[in-house]
Amino acid sequence: MVSRKDEIKNAYRSLGKAHSFYDGMITGTTFAGRIVDRAVWHMDREEILEYQSGAFEPIPSGFTGKILEVPVGTGVLSVPVWKTLPDADITCLDYSEKMMESASSRAEVAGIGNITFMQGDVGSLPFEDGTFDAVVSLNGFHAFPDKEAAYRETFRVLKPGGIFTGCFYVEGSNIRTDRMIRTFYIRSGFFTPPFETEESLRERLSSSFSETNVYTVESIAVFNCRK
Repeated sequence: MVSRKDEIKNAYRSLGKAHSFYDGMITGTTFAGRIVDRAVWHMDREEILEYQSGAFEPIPSGFTGKILEVPVGTGVLSVPVWKTLPDADITCLDYSEKMMESASSRAEVAGIGNITFMQGDVGSLPFEDGTFDAVVSLNGFHAFPDKEAAYRETFRVLKPGGIFTGCFYVEGSNIRTDRMIRTFYIRSGFFTPPFETEESLRERLSSSFSETNVYTVESIAVFNCRK
């Protein structure tokens, strides 16, 4: 039997052409993207697939609950997975209208009809307490300006027993990556300090969730939690 992680990896391998430099970089599917991934993150395509599939692995095949993804970005990481969950009720939220337009277009091309796209702020989510069975956040927390509010809000809208899963950059795992983040990503406004370490993230999540698993692939932490 194929594992859920392998199902997700296979969905990623079926990705179409990258829509932008960002898409190519985040997936490692273009020549320029692979150069950046090696120079900054010290990852190859398989390592990228490993952390991305790990972030989605807790959401099983046949999942029928309500899912919130924040931020959705261009949808390049999530739309291939959402296509494997036709019976879920999926809401994708992002602060950037441009990003959402790209994600919405990608979902339409993929023929996915069970997704709602919304503009909004993770620090003030427009949902009632305990709305979602799962909250997914890929590569968002290292960019959020108010991380404390983001942690509070994602926890608040999650149902008891719900899944909180995702990934983002943590400092202290690779000195060269940390240097690149300080030199380029913070100065460009793409990332916003302060950043978690693997240990601080594990401690933070363990203090709020009943079950917590945190591990890193190079400088990207993958977290899987249950409320």
